Amino acid sequence: MQALSCSRLLAAFLAGLSVLSAQAQPASASPVKVDAAWIRASVPGQAGTGAFMRLTANEPLTLVGVATPVAGVAEVHEMKLEGDVMRMRAIPSLALPAGKAVDLKPGGHHLMLMDLKAPLKPETRVPLTLVMRDAKGAERRIELQVPVAARAPAGAASAAASEAPHAHGHAHHKH
Repeated sequence: MQALSCSRLLAAFLAGLSVLSAQAQPASASPVKVDAAWIRASVPGQAGTGAFMRLTANEPLTLVGVATPVAGVAEVHEMKLEGDVMRMRAIPSLALPAGKAVDLKPGGHHLMLMDLKAPLKPETRVPLTLVMRDAKGAERRIELQVPVAARAPAGAASAAASEAPHAHGHAHHKH
């Protein structure tokens, strides 16, 4: 009888190991790790807002686009100081080197959502698709559900920068 319970114990242990192994290596691993993603909440009448996150690619990739059903236009943007004027503009792509975190944050590279179809309310989630291209030119899409917040959540990339006055407002920018 003791031999029987030992074999059951061994079988249960081995079954547990196989479950842990399956969880550690998902069948379809994403080519990019996305951390601390959030979208700034908007108010009625506000035409645009920003989306922010940290992206870490497993292999060299290029972010070439973004899409969401909540905005008429979604683009990859950069903010750059030219002389004494901060300028924001759309960029065609953003390199994501393998293993290196790239922050999309207020005051730097970010995703711009324009022609909002409705205000984005805090504590809701927005579907967002990141479009990547690999070294061979193959396109990959990453589907996200991004939380909306009035301010950067704790742990978000450069949270302090997002709280600075006019960190992402358009009143002082030239396009």
